[in-house]
Amino acid sequence: MSDPDSRMPSGFARDQDGRLLIAGRPAEAWAEDAGDTPLFVYDMGLVRARIAAVRAAMPPALRIHYAVKANPMPELLRALAPLVDGFDVASAGELARATAAGMAAHAISFAGPGKRDRELVAAIGCGAVLSLESAGEAARAHAIAARLGRQATVLLRINPPFELRGAGMRMGGGARPFGVDAADAPAVLEYLADPVFDFMGFHVFAGSQNLDAEAIAEAQAATLDLVAGLAAAAPAPVRLVNLGGGLGVPYFPADRPLDLEAVGTALSQRLAARPAILGKSAFALELGRYLVAEAGVYLTRVIDRKHSAGKLFLVTDGGLHHQLAASGNFGTVIRRNYPLVNALRSHGPFETANVVGCLCTPLDRLADAVTLPETAVGDLLALFMAGAYGRTASPEAFLGHPPPAEILADPLKGSGTDP
Repeated sequence: MSDPDSRMPSGFARDQDGRLLIAGRPAEAWAEDAGDTPLFVYDMGLVRARIAAVRAAMPPALRIHYAVKANPMPELLRALAPLVDGFDVASAGELARATAAGMAAHAISFAGPGKRDRELVAAIGCGAVLSLESAGEAARAHAIAARLGRQATVLLRINPPFELRGAGMRMGGGARPFGVDAADAPAVLEYLADPVFDFMGFHVFAGSQNLDAEAIAEAQAATLDLVAGLAAAAPAPVRLVNLGGGLGVPYFPADRPLDLEAVGTALSQRLAARPAILGKSAFALELGRYLVAEAGVYLTRVIDRKHSAGKLFLVTDGGLHHQLAASGNFGTVIRRNYPLVNALRSHGPFETANVVGCLCTPLDRLADAVTLPETAVGDLLALFMAGAYGRTASPEAFLGHPPPAEILADPLKGSGTDP
């Protein structure tokens, strides 16, 4: 039988008593700080280490942006703001959180295919960069900027004629709601020559959650070729190219971690040989999940043990209303277990259990047939890979259960808690 702790992401360990440590403290201590379970704990030390690793692997001048949708916890955003070069947002709510966290408006990029007029007003009014998704959105931005007497700083988002091969979520290629088809881009670029616009460059996002360095490198090279071809039709020199993201994290035992150095080496070589028309352009990577997913832990307590048809069920006070992705109901075709361990003990005897949440639906599954040390009512379970697309990507209001606590475990500044 394999060691259940082998499922834990790097950066986590146990003390001599077998208790799981998060940011150097026992998991139970974080639960006591929160006053209740379930809760999310994010280890800011691991986030800092990941950002440092990305900067070390990537070309020195590459800008690193944080995609706020991955985890918009205000305390986390405040800690991230001085560590990255910009925030990417997708709603007026995220824009407000980004500015409240201290990120300068000109370093905030606002994407999304359905921006309402009031969101365009907010972005143009504060000086954020609009990533325009259609000719219609460009026309609305033009009218709003003219009414406000402000220039609209814009990128044109392009729906590329290629996909990120092997991406967990495909954002480009074929018919998509995101961006302007590459073939239609020249006409929109001509429209953006109007002085009401301050044209910065292009945004291309081909796909996300990819563990294949070669596929990512191919997509980035194809993006540079695409943008270089479109730059000739641009109304001004291209100052910025947002290359999107795509860097994946290993959720499951068979997943091999991304070779970050290989991605960085390939991108460095491609940028060094880029066409002259992009010679003075800046480039950015838009990373969310890759920076924060592995730093998060969802802690939930066992409230019942029961047997049914020969199978053991551990019923917890958490569930899919906080961690939809771990339940397999967030775009997963075949459900697989996220890493999960008993936070209080690591040694046997072992048992095979199904870990379920507290909701009245058979969809509320946190782990199927997982090996754990014999687990008692009151034990604390730790579900990893919880730093991205957790609380805010889940149906928190379903069945009226209270929201979980969130704690930023920051060894440099103490701990911050958001309700």
